[in-house]
Amino acid sequence: MTPRNESCTEHLLSVPGIMRVPTPRLEMFVLRDFLDDGECAALVERIDRDRRPSTIADANGDHYFRTSETCDLPMQEPGIVALDEKLSCLSGIDRQFGEPIQGQRYEPGQEFKSHTDYFDPHGVDFQRFCNVSGQRTWTFMVYLNNVEAGGATRFKVIDKTIQPERGKLVCWNNRRPDGSVNPATLHHAMKVRKGLKYVITKWYRERPWM
Repeated sequence: MTPRNESCTEHLLSVPGIMRVPTPRLEMFVLRDFLDDGECAALVERIDRDRRPSTIADANGDHYFRTSETCDLPMQEPGIVALDEKLSCLSGIDRQFGEPIQGQRYEPGQEFKSHTDYFDPHGVDFQRFCNVSGQRTWTFMVYLNNVEAGGATRFKVIDKTIQPERGKLVCWNNRRPDGSVNPATLHHAMKVRKGLKYVITKWYRERPWM
């Protein structure tokens, strides 16, 4: 059987409890309670252990564009393997097409300004990031805690704001039906005003991860 490198609306809508965001501009879904409290707490602890300043692919001169911290989760650890398998089952995408899972931590005042997850085909580093594994296809993101204030994710083009909620998963296709990148996926990880915010993110690629 050929490994699947693609998710689809039909597969995702077969998942109990999942909801499609009502917009014709992109494929986007929300699933509450994808992770339970214990799974979220373990990931928060793991992120705190190895966090580092976050980076962006193409520098734009704005040193405050992304001010969060990132943790590259160790894909050989049993708990992370189990999480990766759970995401693969949900998405329908074979694990070999996934990047390593990342965790992100936001303190009060930290944010990631409006951006897309795909790599800009005209960006200076496009070939470096996409030459082997291709473009990013789907994004799967899970909130790990309830934020005291702020920290929502705003999709400006479709006028949709998603509030952080422990265990809630949000996923979207970064491309249009014709396979071109979709600017309507532009989103802003808004500033945390009080407390901390933790998320994990899983990106899938067109070809197997290097």
